[in-house]
Amino acid sequence: MSFPVAIGLLLALCCSVVGLLGFLFKQRGAVDAPEVQLRHPWRSTKALFANRWWTLGIVVATGGWVFHVAALAMAPISLVQSVIAGGLVLLTPLASKVFHLPTTRRDWIGVAITAAGLTALAATLGSSGHSAHRDFDAGTLWLYVGILTVGAAVCCAAAGTLRTGPALAFAAGLLWGGSDVTIKAASADLIDRWLLAFFTPEAATITILSLIGLVVSARSLQIGPAVAVIAITSAAANVVTIAAGPIVFGEPLPSDTTSLAFRLAGFAAVVAGAVLTPGPEVEEAIVPDAEAEPAPA
Repeated sequence: MSFPVAIGLLLALCCSVVGLLGFLFKQRGAVDAPEVQLRHPWRSTKALFANRWWTLGIVVATGGWVFHVAALAMAPISLVQSVIAGGLVLLTPLASKVFHLPTTRRDWIGVAITAAGLTALAATLGSSGHSAHRDFDAGTLWLYVGILTVGAAVCCAAAGTLRTGPALAFAAGLLWGGSDVTIKAASADLIDRWLLAFFTPEAATITILSLIGLVVSARSLQIGPAVAVIAITSAAANVVTIAAGPIVFGEPLPSDTTSLAFRLAGFAAVVAGAVLTPGPEVEEAIVPDAEAEPAPA
């Protein structure tokens, strides 16, 4: 593994931890804010930022985003996202011990699966760890991002009256995944052109997808369940960005069949662990009061 790639993966780990803290702060702020309405994004956004916890979450998440951009500029996108996905093992203890959100035994099983997946990825790093792999075909990039955007729109439509938290969480993950893939594509311009990179179609796409994803994610956090929604958003974003490595950026896969199978199993384990980590939050059953008087006929 080259030194720049190693630094990029370290930045990805920092991104994962900081990003989770930002997510949990945003969750606390979202549940206390007025109901988000996707038809009125500007009004809903202003109401969200009126809450100090949401604003703190955005500030913290912005710090994580800076780590993410730097990591994508220095390391292959699939490895960066695998490290970030592996950071989800911290979601359960942070949610339970720090933010006092409920956790289950299933959460800890997910932690073990994710750790095993990361071990498999590290063992099959091979030649992909020697370069940042920033080359891409523009047509493939925009087709890939377009498919993710359409998928997010379908998920939002399927959510109906915005009462389905997981569907909206998945939509937010697709939007942020599309943004992350575009960030990777724009990272070469960021290195070569500095501020001029902010005046490109890629920069506009990143901004639009990120902001729309922010509103959709806020609504999913309001509906909940909190831990599951956070993990679904993160897992969806990680899946599509990991897949973009070989599809969009031509990252090499291991040449022999055994290593390839081990690498694919590692990716699958990271994704499966991220999805499994948040066990379903069981709501307490509403038991009618036996002593309550019956309603009048």
